Amino acid sequence: MTTRETTPFLPRAGDPPAGGARKGLRDWAAVLTFGVVTWPWLLKSLDGGKLAEKHALLDRLGLPADALPNLGSWKADTGLLSLLVDHILAERPKLVVEFGTGASTLILAAALKQAGGGQLISFEQHADFVEATRNWLGEHGLEADVRAVPLRKAPAGWPGLWYDHGPLPTGIDLMVIDGPPWTIHPMTRGAAAVLFDNIAPGGTIMLDDAARPGERLVARRWKRARHDFNFRLWKGGSKGTLIGVKAR
Repeated sequence: MTTRETTPFLPRAGDPPAGGARKGLRDWAAVLTFGVVTWPWLLKSLDGGKLAEKHALLDRLGLPADALPNLGSWKADTGLLSLLVDHILAERPKLVVEFGTGASTLILAAALKQAGGGQLISFEQHADFVEATRNWLGEHGLEADVRAVPLRKAPAGWPGLWYDHGPLPTGIDLMVIDGPPWTIHPMTRGAAAVLFDNIAPGGTIMLDDAARPGERLVARRWKRARHDFNFRLWKGGSKGTLIGVKAR
């Protein structure tokens, strides 16, 4: 399955992570506590965007109207997808790294192709998602380096789990952070900060679901620790996106 199929309200948490790392009692407590205050954002995220917005996005990229049959729930919405397209067509990044494979992978690959090319590396913890996404891209003549990797204990003192992605190149022009899911830990995506030194001068990071309480706490820590980035909250779409641009 991929996110082009109908998906449940809550995301899949993940396959067994590497090294036997699993959620501890503190992680479970954080998920339960944040769940009480996060539900309004979860309900809002059910809106994937207006049908007209989706059709306009697909037309812009030369994709058929049925290329994105299902949006909303925990998937990217038309706001984030349009933001990604705007950025790629304006900035023409050569190297894009994505955490959390899905509809955004298709849109990123299509936008890069329209912009004249560029490499997309996408990480996902579910092997079935990866295989299905490769087939999905192939149906539309698109390519990306989509990698299935396990989750491991988050590095650098961050809670939750993070992708066991191994060494990554420097000079990343755009990094999109749309995983792991909050049901692992509300601040689990904060561990992406260990890769901020890999971002090229002038490069951009985008954190999806940035209006949620857990991601707001992540944003505070990033802002305190990384004065070489200019952060702002983009309030378009249904979930908000934290945008950080690295100083040149």
